[in-house]
Amino acid sequence: HPASAGAQTVFNGIRITNAFVLGAPSGSTVPSGSSASLFLSLYNGSANADKLLSASAAGAATSVALSGSTVTLPVNSAVNLTGPQPSVVLNSLTKPLTGGSYVPVTLDFQHAGSVTLQVPVEAQSYDFSTYSAPASPAPTAAATSTQSAAVSPSTPSATATK
Repeated sequence: HPASAGAQTVFNGIRITNAFVLGAPSGSTVPSGSSASLFLSLYNGSANADKLLSASAAGAATSVALSGSTVTLPVNSAVNLTGPQPSVVLNSLTKPLTGGSYVPVTLDFQHAGSVTLQVPVEAQSYDFSTYSAPASPAPTAAATSTQSAAVSPSTPSATATK
């Protein structure tokens, strides 16, 4: 997939680029209670390996799931969580998401600490039409739900804590 103009920052040696949430197609919203895909790229330019332990989206989702639980970041290596299937999913959205809005996403790294970015929601249209929403829940009790989110073409600010 092409690079987006998503959120980006460099934080304690970790470069985070092209972070965006995939929304519904233009003119639609991802409803509350559903899930949305988060896409991003990570590059560890520090002298030590690191690990993305967790992510959260306060005020936007009750939980964020990482494929494989954690993401290992070797020294001088890139890890692309860019799809086409989502590796990061915002679950149980607490508010509807529309293209052009922003979601605060906090990434918690083992060594680098925590950083919060204002991640744009991008409509699942045009350049983003080939990105995948999380799998829809099956009508059974054992279903796992996921859904889509969106991105915006600006470079929001990031805040960091250690």
